[in-house]
Amino acid sequence: MNVKIDTKDRFSVLHVEEKTLTANMAEQLQGCIVECRQKDVGNIILDLDSVSSMDKEIATLILHEQQRSYEMQHSFVICCLQKEMEHWLDKEDMLELMNVTRTESEAWDIVQLEEIEREFMDE
Repeated sequence: MNVKIDTKDRFSVLHVEEKTLTANMAEQLQGCIVECRQKDVGNIILDLDSVSSMDKEIATLILHEQQRSYEMQHSFVICCLQKEMEHWLDKEDMLELMNVTRTESEAWDIVQLEEIEREFMDE
């Protein structure tokens, strides 16, 4: 699986550079997510701009990893979904459970806002 990881100050961006995400790629994707989560800043933005289809197992994995990130007090935002992916995830009743933005810039904003929110809650 081809994934480019771009590490920033407050988050890592995983750019998935595959058209199709199949179930046999789940372990690799999970490994990339875990690797990013172990860095000093565990916030993750998952850029799915190139992805036009995925198996349900991958979508379930993404949901699980998003939930795990929030349990660990880290943000997990999915960005740049193609329309067909949005429609498919909505049909599978998964889209409303995901933290999704249209652009990577919006995802950056969400991560920063959630960081501020966590700081206020810690006080």
